Amino acid sequence: MKTAAPNPLTRRLFWDVDPLSLNLQQHRVFIIERILEEGDETAVNWLKRTYPLETIQDVLRTSRRLSPKTANFFATELSVSMKEIRCLQPSYRRAHVLRWPR
Repeated sequence: MKTAAPNPLTRRLFWDVDPLSLNLQQHRVFIIERILEEGDETAVNWLKRTYPLETIQDVLRTSRRLSPKTANFFATELSVSMKEIRCLQPSYRRAHVLRWPR
């Protein structure tokens, strides 16, 4: 795998880190979460070409950083059962609401 994310993605999606310091293997969870949450169709297509589908699905299943809206969309898009996605589970959603009352 390449060591750094490509320039078109880094400027727009990774504004808070040094793009040259991103290692695609070492920082894969961070990169996948960011692209799923903030990326457009081009970024998601790049993600699918760069990482195996199983890796993206594993991040989707275990991430606590994805919003329920994003997780719900990609559950359908990537053929992952919503019951397997951590951030869509009732206990997680209840804790999330308690931290951020409306």
